[in-house]
This record gives sequence, C-alpha cells and structure tokens, in this order.
Amino acid sequence: MADPATYRPRTGEIPQDPGVYRFRDQHRRVVYVGKAKNLRSRLNSYFANPRGLMPRTRAMVHTAASVEWTVVGSELEALQLEYTWIKEFNPRFNVMFRDDKSYPYLAVTLGEKYPRVQVMRGDRRKDTRYFGPFYPAKAIRETVDTLLRVFPVRTCSAGVFKRAERSGRPCLLGYIDKCSAPCVGRISPEDHRELANQFCDFMSGQANRFIRELEQKMSAAVAGLDYESAARIRDDIAALKRVFERNTVVLSEDTDVDVFALAEDELEASIQVFHVRGGRIRGQRGWMVEKVEDMSTADLVEHLLQQVYGEGSSSNNRIPREVLVPEMPSNEEQMREWLRRLRGAAVDIRVPQRGDKATLLGTVAQNAADSLRLHKSRRAGDITTRSAALQELQEALELPMPLMRIECFDISHVQGTNVVASMVVVEDGLPRKSDYRRFSISGDAARDDTSSMYDVISRRFRNYLAERNPLDSLPGDDDGGNGPVEQEPKMPARQKFAYPPNLVVVDGGQPQVRAAARALEDLGIDDVFVIGLAKRLEEVWLPEGDFPVILPRASEGLFLLQRIRDEAHRFALAYHRQKRGKSMTVSVLDEVPGLGPAKRRALLKHFGSVRKLKAASVEELQEVPGVGPALAGTIWRQLAEGSGEGTDPAPAPAVNMMTGEILDS
Repeated sequence: MADPATYRPRTGEIPQDPGVYRFRDQHRRVVYVGKAKNLRSRLNSYFANPRGLMPRTRAMVHTAASVEWTVVGSELEALQLEYTWIKEFNPRFNVMFRDDKSYPYLAVTLGEKYPRVQVMRGDRRKDTRYFGPFYPAKAIRETVDTLLRVFPVRTCSAGVFKRAERSGRPCLLGYIDKCSAPCVGRISPEDHRELANQFCDFMSGQANRFIRELEQKMSAAVAGLDYESAARIRDDIAALKRVFERNTVVLSEDTDVDVFALAEDELEASIQVFHVRGGRIRGQRGWMVEKVEDMSTADLVEHLLQQVYGEGSSSNNRIPREVLVPEMPSNEEQMREWLRRLRGAAVDIRVPQRGDKATLLGTVAQNAADSLRLHKSRRAGDITTRSAALQELQEALELPMPLMRIECFDISHVQGTNVVASMVVVEDGLPRKSDYRRFSISGDAARDDTSSMYDVISRRFRNYLAERNPLDSLPGDDDGGNGPVEQEPKMPARQKFAYPPNLVVVDGGQPQVRAAARALEDLGIDDVFVIGLAKRLEEVWLPEGDFPVILPRASEGLFLLQRIRDEAHRFALAYHRQKRGKSMTVSVLDEVPGLGPAKRRALLKHFGSVRKLKAASVEELQEVPGVGPALAGTIWRQLAEGSGEGTDPAPAPAVNMMTGEILDS
C-alpha cells in the first residue's frame, strides 16, 4: 500500500476554490471522488494526520497513489460534476446505494407503433413511460388486468403480435375484449395510441376525469333505453373505482411528494421512500448502503437524492414538487437548484415537523428500521456468511484454532452506581441464549471499568476451573466472587461454566483488554484468547499490542463482532435497568418484619406518604385494614428507630410508581 506522504501535493499548489477531486490507485483507476467548497482545506485534511482518519478513509488514502482535482465555478457545478464522475467511474470507496430488491415498474412503450403495457424491471429504456415502483409485483399485475377492461391496450410480446398478424387471428385477450387487437386491424394505430395515452393519464392520477366521463355515458345509455351498454359501462366504472381506491389516501388530493427516511448503524444504512401522487401512495422503494466512508445523516441524504433523481433525470415527471427528508442535506441550496433544473420547476426540500406529513415520515422510518433489521437477521442466519465471518476473524487475529465458541462481556452502570455485567455466548456464529449470564458487581471491583472487567472475568473462569476440577478449592466457588451471578430463565440442567470459549471479546479498548488478560493469567489459563472492540472507531485491540487491528468496515468478521458486542450491551443494560429500578423503590417499610407488599401499599394509600406515616400513632396505624395492635407496634418502633439519632442512615427515598412522587422515607 502507498504511503500518503509520497503523493501529497504541496499546500501552495492546491487552489482554495470549489471543485471536485479524484484519488487514483497505482493502476490509474479512480478509487474515490469527492467535492469541496475549498479544495485546499479538504485535501489537506486527508494528509495532515492519516492515523486520525476513519478506518475506511485511512484505507482509501493508503490505496491511492495520486490525487488530482478540477476547479469549478460554483458549489452547484461541483455537485453536478461529482455525481457525473461517480456514475462514470463507480469508485470503490464512494457510498453507492443499491436496491435491496428488484422493484417492478409499470411501463408503457410509447416509442413503438403500437404501444405496449407491461411490467418491467431493470434498466430504463428510451421513449417508455414508467409508473411506480410497485411492491409486490402481484398487485400491479392485478391492476393491469383490471384496467385492460376499460383501456384494452396491447400487452403481448413482439413475437406473439407478429404471429397473430400473419394468421389474421387475435390472441385470447382479443376474444375476451381485454385487447383492442391492433394486430388484425380492429383498431387504427392512431386510436390505439390514444388508448395508451388514456391509460397513462389514468395512472398519472386523472382517475376522476375518466370516471365522470363513463358516468355521463352510462346516463346517456339509460336515457336511450340501451340497458346492456349501461350495464357494461357500470362494470367499467366499478373496475376503475377498485383500482383508484386500492391506494390509501394519506394526504390531500393535490399533494405530490416523495417521503424519504433511513435507519442506520455503524456499518450500514437502510433507506425507504414512499412515492405519493395525488395524495395516494403510488409506490415504494428501498435501498441498503454500506458506509464505506465517514458520513453524517445529512451527507447520506445528499448522496441519496443525487443518485435517486440523477439516474432518472430524463423522466422529469419522476421529481415531485416536494421532497420530505429526515434531515436537510448538505449543500441544501445547491441541491434545491440542481433538482429545479432537472424538473424544470421549483422543488421544495424540507423536514416535516408536525401534521400528516410528519406522521407519514414516521411510517416510512419504521419501514426503514424493519428493513435494516430483516437485512441483518438474514445475514446473521446465513450459514455461508457465518462461516466466512468466523474464518475471516480467525485469520485476521492469527488464531491457531477455529472459533467454535465466542463469549462477550460488557459493563453497565450510571456514574459508578448499580454496576452490573453481562456475558453473551455465540456458538458457530449463532447466539446461545441459554448460556447468557448476568453479574452483579460491588465493593472495590465496582470502582472503575477495568476493575469490574477483571472481577467478572475472574469469576467466570474461576467457576469454569471449579466445575472442570470439582475437587479443587478455589476462592469464591460458592457465589462466583463479590456478587451474584444470574442466568437466563429456564436454563438446561447442566454445568454452568464448564465449556470454555475459544475467544473472549470485551467491550472496550486497551485497558479493559489488559484487565481481562491479567485475570486469565492470574488463574493460570493460557488457551483462551482475548480481544476488545472499541466502539468509537470499531478498533480491535489485543492485550500485547500498542496499536489496534483494523478490520475492513464492510467485512463479515467485523459485522459478527459488532453484533455480539451490541447483544452484550443490550443484555447488560436490561439487567442494569432492572437493578436500578429495584434500588429506587427501597423504603424503610421494607425492613418491618411481617409487613408484606399488600399491607405496605395499604399503609401508603391510607396516609399518603412515609412522612405522614412516621408521624402516626399506634392507634392511627390500627385504622388501616389488616394492621392489628402487634403489627402496629412493630411498625411504630421500626419507624422511630429509623428516624432516631445515632442510628444508621435511612435507605434512599422510595418512589411512588403510580404518581412518580419521590417519597420521604
């Protein structure tokens, strides 16, 4: 890989104007295209401190062997040129949006002598009118079948059309009046084209016009006593209304808008868009993108709009009057001007704050989140992907054995209080939830994260040694250390810790990794490897290394580590919230012998607060149902001791879970 210092341009050579730059590798292939308001400032940021760059960006500057730039007149020209070059060179380090599925479009081939209606996927063709995309494909096929009753446009392929033309006999659709049969001359080319144009007008949202025209024809037929024709027209009206009402009304009828939303994590982002035309959702589309460079949400939105509307710029009808986004794109004004030029009219880009449009944006965002979750679950469930991830991780860490079992540990607390830890287990790349464990940490071990990590690792593997050698006497065998070890419910009846992992992953950087390694060393365990995953830059730390191991941002191995780390964090956080909730509801009444939860609630309900309860006499306490003289005396003495001088401090205030009131205990 090249050293960035070998091709770094001199600062004085780089202009301070807006422009577009290209990084090329040793084979002159373009590996990255970017734009900048100030070329000098942007390019210097790549070379000033390469170690401080994001991992993928750092890989890019080391892959490249040269950089060149082009000065343009404005930021708008930079935006246009950047998009043009990204489409031309397809650089490996640029963010590229790809469809998470091949969406079907309804296409009308207006460039042919006899236009044809068909469902199409893939690249767009010249002189073809597109509607959609639609999902699923079955829905649009049913729509076409219904509309052919009113607009009998040709749907057959060129081969079928020519065969019918030679034989002089139409196909089945011609006989059942779902095709006007231009192949045998039943309709002229001009009239057939008019039918195709009417079909396009209906799909463009002019349904009410056609329904009104048919209703007028039906009335005229009834007036002329032509009831058979009136009945056919009635059925045509019903067919059009079925198609028209199939799309849900979400906004006012004069609203044309595209609604974008995204859900993202450190590695990937899921994008969804709803196409609303005439107030109705006419189509949906989605993309998955790998974050191969350091990008904010605003940058993602900018690149998304570039690629969505740039690829179909010849079809100006695809750009609506309004575009709703979760966050305003970078270079907001330049993006508006670029879209205005593509559409030929103003385009409003904004973030809805309230009302129906904000609600619809929330729905689109939920679809994006579901799509991202489904994408990750499919990747995690694929045995080929899991095997590749485990193999890649083994090779990157230079481990001598396959990673059959991985355990990940995470510490959770709030400013040192209620310190807990979690252990999650992955076997063959899949979670084994029956082996998950939770640790409660107290005393000196809870003073900082490294001490907590040392304590948890020691307890886990001390139990492992005890179960492997039951005759050995090890400190802490009974309770696993200075706090309880909890397990998931319904644990199988087998030894809890007897099966050791091949790899231990800790959530944290070098200090946590070294604490875990020291704990294993103190126990005499030398066949378990330890690494740490630091969240900020997703760096992999080894106990003996001064520098982290950088895995490719899109690698399956890193994805597996992140998934394990996130699961450990979720499991630890759930236990921490549970423990914190219990500690917040501790009250002096908990210490009263013979006073159960029902009577505690009755006392608090009767007196309103612990303060009033403390001021009550024995006789007043007996007024509470279920509290007799003996129990009243016990409660009175307990409350008096709790508030007296020279005694231990009272427990933390209780919280009334019904009202949220902090009670004085």
